[in-house]
Amino acid sequence: MPPKIREMTVNVDSSKKLSKRFTLMVSGEDALDSEKTQGADGPPQSLPHERFLLGDLVPIAPVLLLGQSSQPLNPQETIACLQPVHLHATRDHLILMGQNQVDLTPTESASLLKTALPFIEEDFQSAVLYQGQHYWFIPAGPFASLVTHSIDQAYGRNIDWWMPRDSDAAGMAKRWRKLQNEIQMLWHIDPVNETRALSGLPSINSLWISGIGKLTDLHAPEVIQNAQCLYGAHPLLAGLAKHYKASYKEKIDLQNISGSFAWLENPADIWPALSDALQAKHLEEILMIDFPSGKKRERIFTSKDLYQKSWMFWKKTKALTWKQITQQS
Repeated sequence: MPPKIREMTVNVDSSKKLSKRFTLMVSGEDALDSEKTQGADGPPQSLPHERFLLGDLVPIAPVLLLGQSSQPLNPQETIACLQPVHLHATRDHLILMGQNQVDLTPTESASLLKTALPFIEEDFQSAVLYQGQHYWFIPAGPFASLVTHSIDQAYGRNIDWWMPRDSDAAGMAKRWRKLQNEIQMLWHIDPVNETRALSGLPSINSLWISGIGKLTDLHAPEVIQNAQCLYGAHPLLAGLAKHYKASYKEKIDLQNISGSFAWLENPADIWPALSDALQAKHLEEILMIDFPSGKKRERIFTSKDLYQKSWMFWKKTKALTWKQITQQS
């Protein structure tokens, strides 16, 4: 029998059940050829796992800010996330590079923000709330209505389809592009980029806006709200853990995984240890959440689900590999 498949979020109905379950989420990709996107003006506003973690309004910016800053955060204030980025020019379009490809240092980030700060604060009509190495946060102000996409969703793609768009306030996308162009011209001659060019590093030649929302827009699933610890390197997890008063660690602690939730960069690496934990009865079940074709799928694995099924019952069956697990329907 295949593992149980749940279309809806699994309802954790007892503390005992929660304490013996480990939840593993695998990142999902856009289903750009789905019925919902055919003929649409733009792509889905977020990745499927972003919607799962944060709710339909996907307030990425305030959750990121909560995880990175100890300062008080007004849950009703609409926050925007700004990120210095590199746009790679091809023959006929621009491609957004991922943050891990840029290798931006804290000193470079601070210097670039100092150059652009008067323009940013004038257009946003507010002061920057917090500046980190890769993320800057500011009240969204007049840009609160923009439809945006995270770098996680847009990187590696032609940015034409992923640029901010107007929703209910006309002209704001055009206003953002004007500010973006002004900052691009400033950074083009900035000493930071001159130094990076000498080192063979990509220039920081644009500013990306995304994640606009309020903390009150957050609607995380029960598996997040009830988790004892959140594991994973993505900074969204730090904000979620702080909001729901859970522990947070970037690296997984195999001695303390019961009742926890993990979103890992390389989940295949942890699967053998999870299988061992099931067989040793340290866990009763693993809830795996993934997003084939952009749709959420939840499956529960017990120790009985770890091996290939065979009619040759007298032979010892092989344990399922991670690839086999993820490809099961």
